[in-house]
Amino acid sequence: MSLAQSVLSGDRLALARLLTRVENDTPEGRAGLDELFPHTGGAHLVGITGAPGTGKSSLVNQLALSFRKQEKRVAIVAVDPSSPFTGGAVLGDRVRMRDLAGDAGVFIRSMATRGSLGGLAQATVGIVQVFDAAGFEVILIETVGAGQSEVDIARLAHTTLVVEAPGLGDDIQAIKAGILEIADILVVNKADRPGVDSTERALKSMLDLAHPVAKVFMHHGTPLVPPIFGVQNGGMSEGQGGWIPPIRRTVATDGSGLPELVQSIEEHAQHLRRSGDWSRRERARLEAEFELLLQQMLLARFHAAVAETELAVMLDAVQGRKLSPRAALEKLMEEER
Repeated sequence: MSLAQSVLSGDRLALARLLTRVENDTPEGRAGLDELFPHTGGAHLVGITGAPGTGKSSLVNQLALSFRKQEKRVAIVAVDPSSPFTGGAVLGDRVRMRDLAGDAGVFIRSMATRGSLGGLAQATVGIVQVFDAAGFEVILIETVGAGQSEVDIARLAHTTLVVEAPGLGDDIQAIKAGILEIADILVVNKADRPGVDSTERALKSMLDLAHPVAKVFMHHGTPLVPPIFGVQNGGMSEGQGGWIPPIRRTVATDGSGLPELVQSIEEHAQHLRRSGDWSRRERARLEAEFELLLQQMLLARFHAAVAETELAVMLDAVQGRKLSPRAALEKLMEEER
């Protein structure tokens, strides 16, 4: 029996082994993904992003506990930053998730960014697919909180939570381009701290300015998701049937506000399915994955076809300012033809 078949039968040890092989991009991992792919597409992917220090890990812990009360199987992918010098990562998010220890309905996987710009390792897509095929109904993807590059999470998740917290600098920090635009739900965590009202007011004012809200996935300049309209208090719009990000206050340390947040997540999933945006986002995600794999394969073929000595000569010419990088690359491509 293959690892993929063992995963489908519910073997947790096989699941852990296959996740490792997928993360390391081994031939066995690739074969497992190919075998499991027809069994994917049933999970609700929930991305959690935001600045460091907003309490994302604690919030993920509480979300998992809430979904477990509904008897849903939950997988958690916690992406940690890698050191640019050593390449290592702490992978310490699970320290804040000790409440989930021993629960057979929860599987936590920590992984490093490995230099990926958006904080989402390229292997994250494969890890999520394995969890999806293994029958986990909700997959929580916690990102490193690296700033505007976190828009990558919007291409992977069905529902994106942007987490803010009072007292982390000026209110304009939450407004910077690329963060509010990707939010399906805005979460003001640590709501028991002073300044929560001003933080929420800042978010509401930006939502008012951005109204009507449009969350559009672009592919070759073509919008894959039509403009989304909503109402100012968040949730469904009666007139347009669209969605505007609701703002939910939470205190992850004691679970305050979690029932309302979980309800908003479920309402957003219902909205996506009802409006047809679920399938459109799924197609946009698959196209983005397809292009990423295409880039990797073409780069691998290029390095396989071009001798290291030939490449070194071209790099010397570029370094000596005799050729531009583009001209050097075009020359290499012509020679390989």
